This record gives sequence, C-alpha cells and structure tokens, in this order.
Amino acid sequence: MNKIRIMIADDHPLVIDGLRACLAVYDHIDVVGDAQTGREAFQKAEQLQPDIVLMDINMPDLNGLDATELFKEKYPDIRLLILTMHDNPEYIFTAVSYGARGFVLKDVPTSEIVIAIEAIHRGGSYFSSVASDILLTQKEKPAIHLTAREQTVLLLLAKGHCNKHIARELDISVRTVETHRKHVKKKLQIGTTAGLTKYAIDHGLIK
Repeated sequence: MNKIRIMIADDHPLVIDGLRACLAVYDHIDVVGDAQTGREAFQKAEQLQPDIVLMDINMPDLNGLDATELFKEKYPDIRLLILTMHDNPEYIFTAVSYGARGFVLKDVPTSEIVIAIEAIHRGGSYFSSVASDILLTQKEKPAIHLTAREQTVLLLLAKGHCNKHIARELDISVRTVETHRKHVKKKLQIGTTAGLTKYAIDHGLIK
C-alpha cells in the first residue's frame, strides 16, 4: 500500500517539527517535505509531489488561502487541508471556495488530523466540528465572500495602515489596493475605514 505523501506548510518551525513527530508514528503517512510560506510550498510542490498539503493560513510572502487558490489552478490533483488556529467564517468560506478539501483547527488531537488526511486522500472532505457548525449556520442566510486578498487588505486597513503601506506590504500597486478597498466596502456595504475596523473586530479577524 502506497503511503499518503504529506507536505506541511507553516511559518512556525516548532509546529512543523511537532506535526512531523506526531505523524511519524503512522505507518501509512509519509511527510515528504515542509515550507514556511505559501509561495515556498507552491514552488516545492512539483518536486515533492505530495498527495496532501497541510496548509496554515497566516504566513509571510503568500498566505495559505492565496496559495490554496494557486494549487487548485496548477496542481488540481494535490489536495489541500487547512490547518489553522483561526475559525472565523470568512476564512472558512474562502478556503472552501478556493478549493480546500478540509478545514481543521490546530487544537484538535493528532488522531483527528489523521482522520481528516485519510478522508481527503479517499477523495472526500473533512471539516472539524467548529468549521462544520459555521458552514451549516451560514447556509441559512446569505454569506458575504471576501477573497483572500480582500481579507488581507481589510486586515491591514483595520490595523490602521494606509494604501501606500499596504501596496508595499503586498507588492502590488496603490491603484490595486484602492480597487480591493472599493470592493471590500461594496461587499460589506460599509463606507468608512472606522466601519471596516469595527467589522474586523466583530468578526474575530483582529482583536
């Protein structure tokens, strides 16, 4: 029986080492590599050929949600399992819309991560109880979907950064930032930066 080939993408070396150690006891799972940014994971994918990538969300250079979208476009056979500490609805819906096959919080036991890996490897999906509850609840009312880039712009705006700073941070033009900002305001029906900050706080995007 072929082992399930796993790549871990997380910007914390201790998390990578911990996952490696936990998964090493399972004979049918093989951690073939790791990456500390979404871009590094994307660049290593062709060489490592993992079956599944355990993808964190908040990483430098390229966040996990944007990386998930890139994987779906170029490597559709590689399945993505989001493994994160963040459980806000926007992240969950964006992950699903970008092609993630699962969403699991980091505080679950290793055995649940393995169950998720096995389910996704069989062609299914897996969402931890918190993520499942959010998905089921949100189905009952219209959901507001921000793209991963729009979420990033929203976060930086809510933290008080100006358009020029955001452009430098994301390596995009000021005009592109302004476009994302306009789309965020239109989707959320919020006209002020103060309103965006309140939205980010109310929805758990920032403290």
